[in-house]
Amino acid sequence: MMRSIISSSKRFAAGALVALAVLIVGFAALAAELPALTGRVVDDAGIIDPVTKAALIQKLADFETKGSDQIVVATINSLDGEEIEPYANRLFRFWKLGQTGENNGVLLLVAKNDRKMRIEVGYGLEGTLTDLHTKLIIENDMVPAFRAGDFSGGISKAVDDMVMVLEGNPEELEARGKRNPADNSTPIDPIVAIFLILWATMFIGGMAMAFLPPIFGTKLSPGVYKWLGMTFRYGQGPSGSSSGSSWTTSSSSGWSSGSGWSSGSSGSSWSSGSSSGGGFSGGGGSSGGGGSSGSW
Repeated sequence: MMRSIISSSKRFAAGALVALAVLIVGFAALAAELPALTGRVVDDAGIIDPVTKAALIQKLADFETKGSDQIVVATINSLDGEEIEPYANRLFRFWKLGQTGENNGVLLLVAKNDRKMRIEVGYGLEGTLTDLHTKLIIENDMVPAFRAGDFSGGISKAVDDMVMVLEGNPEELEARGKRNPADNSTPIDPIVAIFLILWATMFIGGMAMAFLPPIFGTKLSPGVYKWLGMTFRYGQGPSGSSSGSSWTTSSSSGWSSGSGWSSGSSGSSWSSGSSSGGGFSGGGGSSGGGGSSGSW
């Protein structure tokens, strides 16, 4: 009996791994296309007015010349179903932001149609531009301005505060955050929540059906147990019938199910690999998820 239970558990585990692989491939297929690095401000969504864009480009160039830290602003129309955190990390690495060996790049990303933003910080700057600082910048600079329709103003103010912190003056930002506490609640993405619920239900339910009936159910015959109004069969019949666990209900309505868990086998002077314009490129490219995200 125990051998049959173990066999059923292995089959369920194999099925779960196959399902997980299919989901991973599916999510990879949803990965949004990355834009080309064409300058310090890549406004593909067209939400920054020309005057502000020119001022930002000059400000970021002057800042980079002074201390070598590199800040790039990017706006896109849509994430195409991808979460902004992995997208920003992929874009950061694709553009190779920062200086080679220093990883001192910062990416400010805005996804217009998804109403999301993120500040992605390279490894080398995580101790200076901390998660707290990026959270304050998003919540106090970008979110209020974006909700008022002022994308140019919100992005410009965020860049000013990032420069201020990276130049060693975080006190004003921190004091402003204490004076203006923001709403820290971040809603869970419905798609992510549904995926987690379905995965947990399948995994926990499958494990329960594999182990609990023989422990708490009533044994009807070898390999057959009744539990919670359902009949569970384990192992393989003597005539080569299908193996695995299955269950049927014996309710008065006569409804029954013979399905069960089973699976079949199935098979500056920096250089960048990406095309760029305007004589601008990155050379760092390492980011481990430092930074913060938000929405408006």
